[in-house]
Amino acid sequence: MKKQGTVVRWDTARGFGFIRSPATAADIFFHARDFRGGGVPADGLAVTFEEIHVGGKGPRAMAVQPARALTHPPALQGGAHPSAVRRGDRAHGPRTSRGRMAPARETPAAPALILMLAWAALIGWGVWVDRLPKLALATVPLLNLVTFYAYWTDKYAAQNGQWRTTENTLHLFGLLGGWPGAWAAHQILRHKSRKAKFRAAYWVTVVLNCAALCGWLFWVQPSIR
Repeated sequence: MKKQGTVVRWDTARGFGFIRSPATAADIFFHARDFRGGGVPADGLAVTFEEIHVGGKGPRAMAVQPARALTHPPALQGGAHPSAVRRGDRAHGPRTSRGRMAPARETPAAPALILMLAWAALIGWGVWVDRLPKLALATVPLLNLVTFYAYWTDKYAAQNGQWRTTENTLHLFGLLGGWPGAWAAHQILRHKSRKAKFRAAYWVTVVLNCAALCGWLFWVQPSIR
């Protein structure tokens, strides 16, 4: 059944966006190849679409096309009008004066690199004094390569409307010690680098991993010995 809604977020660079409809609780994902109208979708555009659900990843819109017959775009959930979305939707983060979502403030590279060097030095020292297994010298770099690859595949999936890696999985890689690889993915791939909420959760995993490493090296291991 055809539904009506309004484009509330469109990322031209990545070729996907979201539609908000009063008939669906969550925002509905759609890819550029699912858009049948001429030109490029824009925030505030009233559209009609077919909604599907695949693999438990949330609603997805197919056969999206401008609702040319509509005189006024349908009201959004909660009674908000598309113009209010263009002025700024707090549910999806702060926006600039032109209505675009403002990027998250990025952490300067120097402190992050210093933290990585200190973290790597701690691991090396732990192996040297037999408080960490020598296998850590191989597993830690491998884990970070796997983490970087997970971010790369997720970015590719996002650009092509394919199955995505969950954010919880990406955070788990970071928590286990792959956070330097995740940081490299943020900087090199520019993936997950604009979402303030995701970046905040990422730094929580960094703090927890470093705290666990220090606890193991300076508290658990000495008490065992």
